[in-house]
Amino acid sequence: MTNKLFYGDNLEVLREHIADESIDLIYLDPPFNSNAGYNVLWHQRGGAGADASIEAFDDTWTWGDSAKDALMDIAKSTNRPLQVMMEAMHSAIGENPMMAYLAMMAVRLVELHRVLKDTGSLYLHCDPTASHYLKLVLDAVFGAENFKNEIVWKRTSPKGQAFTRFASNHDTLLFYQRSSRAAWNASYLPHSDDYLERYNLTDEVTGRRFQATSLINPNTNRPNLTYEFGGHTRVWRWTRERMEAAREAGLIYFPPGGGIPREKRFLDEQEGVPISDVWTDIPPLNSQAQERLGYPTQKPRALLERIIAASSNEGDVVLDPFCGCGTAVDAGQKLGRQWIGIDITHVAIGMIEDRMRSGYPGIEFEIHGVPKDIDSALRLAADDKHQFQQWACWQVGGYPREKKGGDKGVDGWFNYLAEGGKIETGVISVKGGENLNPGMVRDLGRVMERDKHRFGLFITAAMPTKGVRDEIASHPLIETEFGRFPAMQVVTIAELIHGPKPKLPPLISPVKKAARVETRASHQKGAQGELL
Repeated sequence: MTNKLFYGDNLEVLREHIADESIDLIYLDPPFNSNAGYNVLWHQRGGAGADASIEAFDDTWTWGDSAKDALMDIAKSTNRPLQVMMEAMHSAIGENPMMAYLAMMAVRLVELHRVLKDTGSLYLHCDPTASHYLKLVLDAVFGAENFKNEIVWKRTSPKGQAFTRFASNHDTLLFYQRSSRAAWNASYLPHSDDYLERYNLTDEVTGRRFQATSLINPNTNRPNLTYEFGGHTRVWRWTRERMEAAREAGLIYFPPGGGIPREKRFLDEQEGVPISDVWTDIPPLNSQAQERLGYPTQKPRALLERIIAASSNEGDVVLDPFCGCGTAVDAGQKLGRQWIGIDITHVAIGMIEDRMRSGYPGIEFEIHGVPKDIDSALRLAADDKHQFQQWACWQVGGYPREKKGGDKGVDGWFNYLAEGGKIETGVISVKGGENLNPGMVRDLGRVMERDKHRFGLFITAAMPTKGVRDEIASHPLIETEFGRFPAMQVVTIAELIHGPKPKLPPLISPVKKAARVETRASHQKGAQGELL
C-alpha cells in the first residue's frame, strides 16, 4: 500500500477505497466547534445561533437528511448495542447539531472499525463538550473491554473565563484497541534531574554512570542467604553463587575503606519514566513554532509521534480520516510508516501536498479526487461550486473565502510582495458556470477600486468571451520594482492545469512553508523522550 491523499467525504472514501482490516492505526480529530458556547451547540434546529455555531464545518453537523441517513444505516446494521445506544441518545438529546454530530460520527466509526486490523488501535481526539457521548458510541462499536485510556492532553495554560467555573485547558484522546493482540510499544520520558543526580558514580572499566544500591535482605531470618562476602557477614538478597557471578561481571561496588558491598545500578539500563494518561509535556504550537503552518487547529507533531510510536511499528499503515493540515501523515512519514489521509476540502489537500513535498523532498504519494485535467475540473465546477472556488484559488497561490455566500464577486485573495518589502493583497473572482459577461469583470473592478486592490484575477471554467477579454484589457499595467504586471488578468481552467501561470509580483503563501523534516530510520524503544 502506497501513501495516499483522498479528497472527499471520508464515509464514501472508506466504503469505496479502504479494504477490510487493512489499517494498523487510526487517529482522528473530527471537527466540532469547541469555541462556541456549550448552550449554542444545544440549540434546536432553527434556534438562534445554531447554524452559526457550525458554519465552520461546512454544514456537516446540522440535523437533516445526512444525519437521518446515518441513523438509518445504524438501524439496519448488525451491531445491536450501537442500535440501542443511538436510539437512546436520539430520544434523550433530540434533533439538534449535537445529535447530528453523534450520528455522523457513529456511522463513520463503524467503517473505521471495519478497516482496522485485529492488531490495530484507534485514537479519537475531542474536547469535553462531546467526549462523554463519543465514549459511549466507541464502547458500542469496539466493545467496552477494548477501551484502554482516556488521555488528557494539556493543550494550553488556563486563561480567564474562570469566574463561574474552572478554566478549561485540555483535550481528550479516547484510546481503543481492536483486540488484545493490538500492537503496543511502551513509551518513556527522560528522568528528572533529581533522579539523574543519584547516579553519581562512574565505573572505572566502562565509564558508565551508576548508583550503588543495597544488597542487604530486609528479611533477617534467611539462613541460606547468610554468609560472608567482601569481609562482611550479612543476610544478602542474592545467593552466594549469584553474588560471585555478579562480582566476576563487575556488577558489585566495593566502597572505599572496606564498606559493605553494594549493587551497581547503571543509568543506561533505566528505561525512563513510563508515560501516563495525563500529558502535560507536549505544548501546543505557539505563533513562533517552526512547524506551524497557520492552520487554526494544527496539532504539534510530537503529539502524533507519541501516538504513532506507541501503537504501530515501522512500515505499518496510519489513517487519518479528518486530516486537516496533515500532522498525522507528517508524523507517520517521519517515523517510517505508510499513511492515508482524507479530507473534504481542497484547501486541506493542497496544504498537505505542499507540506509533504517541502518537508520530505522527493517523496512520492498518490492524490485521489483532485482535478488533474480539464474534464475533472469542469465536473467539480458543476458538482460543487464552493469546492471549485477553493481549488481554483489554491491553484494560483491564493486562499479562498472561509464562508459561503454573500461574496459580492470575491471568492478569494492572494498575497504578494510590494515595494519596500511590504505585503499587499490581490483579489480573486471564480466563475464556474458557462455564462460569462463583461459585467462580472466590472463588478470585480469596482471591488478592487473600493478596497484599493492593485491586482485582480478572474478565473473562469468557460472560455472568456471577447467582451470579457476587452473589459479585462481595459485595466492598466502596474509598474512595480519586480516589473510590469496587468492589473487584472483572466485565467482559464486549462491555464490552471497546464499553465502558464498568471504574471504577478512574487507571491507570499497564505500558509507557512514546511521545514524539511529529519526522518528516523527506525524508532527504538525508549527513545520517546528524545522526540519531545
